[in-house]
Amino acid sequence: MIRRALAPLLAALVLLTGAAQAAQAAGYRYWSFWERQGDTWTYATQGPATARPSDGDVQGFRFAVSKDSKDAAQPGGAAEFAVICARTPEQDGRKRVALVIDFGTPSDAPSGETPPARRTACARVAPDATTAEALAAVAKPLRYDTNALLCAIAGYPRKGCGEQVSDNAGKATPTGQSATAAKDDSDSGPSLGLVAGVAVVVVLGAGAVWQARRRRDA
Repeated sequence: MIRRALAPLLAALVLLTGAAQAAQAAGYRYWSFWERQGDTWTYATQGPATARPSDGDVQGFRFAVSKDSKDAAQPGGAAEFAVICARTPEQDGRKRVALVIDFGTPSDAPSGETPPARRTACARVAPDATTAEALAAVAKPLRYDTNALLCAIAGYPRKGCGEQVSDNAGKATPTGQSATAAKDDSDSGPSLGLVAGVAVVVVLGAGAVWQARRRRDA
């Protein structure tokens, strides 16, 4: 009898937990950084401010909504150094770095903004220049947040920086929250709604057990 009374409540608890996990599942709208290895894009293991590409390297940036590096969208289109830097001749004391800048799709764009067309550029910079310096040479203006997170390339997007985006609503958290900060907030603990839902299930479960015992003892 008690098991029969508790079964629907346990099912409700499972549904509540699943709904909370689905609500907390989110992505982040940001510029991801990639390195070209042969014919394959590899998610960069360091940021553009510290990466120092060699002469002849191809590097890419993609603006999109993704949950993590495994889920991140890669830059699209061709990415051959010989093609991108064909019109930028070699120069003594300088290196050439081919850059692919993919502004993403309209579905990934912040509200009210339209992504520019994908572009490529060949940066000719000092031998010790970082990727960020190469990018600044060909795609200004760049925008960074206070944590040195790359927020905008060539002025896109106009605002926002690594903000959290829900899977279903597509609404971001307040502008300026970095991807790291947003993740910390989302991982800080269960939501108030989940706590309240679990509390209701516990109370109902206790009541069901009490009622079942009364019927059994009657």
